[in-house]
Amino acid sequence: MGDFDGHRGIARLASVMSQRMKKESESPRVLDFGDIQKNYSLITDTFPVPIPKGDYSVCRHVGSLSLSASGGGHAGHEGYHIGEHAHTVKLPSVRPGDRVLVAWVQSEAVVIDIVERS
Repeated sequence: MGDFDGHRGIARLASVMSQRMKKESESPRVLDFGDIQKNYSLITDTFPVPIPKGDYSVCRHVGSLSLSASGGGHAGHEGYHIGEHAHTVKLPSVRPGDRVLVAWVQSEAVVIDIVERS
């Protein structure tokens, strides 16, 4: 006799929990490709329903991040200068038409990077 014989409710609950745990342990696709739409919504290959801008995340290196670089030296500004200059480098941000790499973190889509054909 099993542990739950004679206890239908407990046996049914245990069965439902077991089925759900098996379903949760299946390995869903973690990485995906997607496309940024004209209205900045995201459609991924495995989730073809538009995800509105603001309902998905974007890693900062493709989210309009600007970096400052200073120091070093180069010629071209009245001779050779060392450590006397700085530049701001604006990294690209996602735009409509971009093909992107998406990571699924639980149920949230996170745009990791812009993907280009070789």
